[in-house]
Amino acid sequence: MSPSAVEQISSLPVAFTARQLEHINAHMENLSPEEIIRWSILTIPSLFQTTAFGLTGLVTLDIISKLYPETHPIDLVFVDTLYHFEETLDLVERVKQHYPNVKLHVYKPKDCETRADFEVKYGEKLWETNDSFYDYLVKVEPVQRAYDELGIAGVFTGRRKSQGGQRGAIPIVEIVDGGLIKINPLANWSFEQVNQYIKKNNVPYNVLLDNGYRSVGDFHSTWPVKDGEDERAGRWKGQQKTECGIHETSRFAQYLLALKTQSV
Repeated sequence: MSPSAVEQISSLPVAFTARQLEHINAHMENLSPEEIIRWSILTIPSLFQTTAFGLTGLVTLDIISKLYPETHPIDLVFVDTLYHFEETLDLVERVKQHYPNVKLHVYKPKDCETRADFEVKYGEKLWETNDSFYDYLVKVEPVQRAYDELGIAGVFTGRRKSQGGQRGAIPIVEIVDGGLIKINPLANWSFEQVNQYIKKNNVPYNVLLDNGYRSVGDFHSTWPVKDGEDERAGRWKGQQKTECGIHETSRFAQYLLALKTQSV
C-alpha cells in the first residue's frame, strides 16, 4: 500500500466504529508488520506492548527498535507470574541489555514479590485446584492493573493466526471489552517467518525454543511440541484450554461476577 493510503488510515479517530474497524482491518491485510506498527504508533495514544518475550513479541520489539533507533517510543509490560522458567527470566535480562532504550514495566501478582509469598497466601499448585482463580491472580489481575496504572489505551500483542486454537481468526486490530485496542501486527505471519526474522536479525530469544518448545509459559504447564502440532499444543496439555485469560476478557468478567454472586 502507498504511503498516502497509510496516511489516510492514520487520520481516523481512535474511537473506532464497527464499520471503521472493518475498513481498517481490510486495509491492514495488505500492510507489512512495519507499516502496521508505524500506523499504530501514529494513531493510538498511550500505546504499549504486552509481552511474555515469545518469538513474535521479540520480532515486534526489534522492528520498533529499527524504526525508531534513537528513542524507543513503546514501553513494554511483562507479567511475572512467579512461575516462569529460569530461561525466560534470563531472556528478560538479555533483552534489557540488547535494547537499552526500552522501558520495561514488570507486574506481579498483587502483594506478592516471590513465589513463596504467593504460596503462603493461596497454597501450592493452585493451578491444579482452581485453574481459573490461578489465571486471574497471576495473569489477568496484574495486566488489568497495568492497564489502569499506566493509562494504557492500546497494546501490541504477539498473537498470530498460525498459532491455532482461538487465535486462528484474529484480526489485526480489535477492540475488547472496556475499549482497549489490541494490535496484532504479525497476525498473518507463520512460525517459519518469525523464526527466520529472529535468526537473520540476531534477536535474543528463549533458549527453550532450541529444545522443542514453541510457546513458553509457566513451567508447570508448558511442554515441547511434536512435529505437525500447533505451536501452542504444548500449553496446558490434556486440558480443554488454549488461553490463560489475558486475551479472554469476557470469560473472566463472567468469572468475577460469579465470585461476587457467591460471596453475597
